Amino acid sequence: MNRIRDLREDRDLRQIDVANATGIDQKTLSNYETGKTNPDSFAIIALANFFNVSTDYLLGETSSNIKDKESILKALEKIEKEIKDIKRHI
Repeated sequence: MNRIRDLREDRDLRQIDVANATGIDQKTLSNYETGKTNPDSFAIIALANFFNVSTDYLLGETSSNIKDKESILKALEKIEKEIKDIKRHI
């Protein structure tokens, strides 16, 4: 599950940090990241909640890491602001 590693690294966290926060053993987390084992439903939910992403994203079923509608609206507002800023500089 490379997405677990990607999410962790994007946040500059160590495996032990994620392990402590989620209750998942660090060695188990390492095995998830290397693909040696697959997370069970408890781990998937714990990791999705910790990283604030959907379980579908974590499982590779979607490319969007946005968890809920409110987050989508915030992301869209940010994009709209960036577009306005770009247009001002053209």
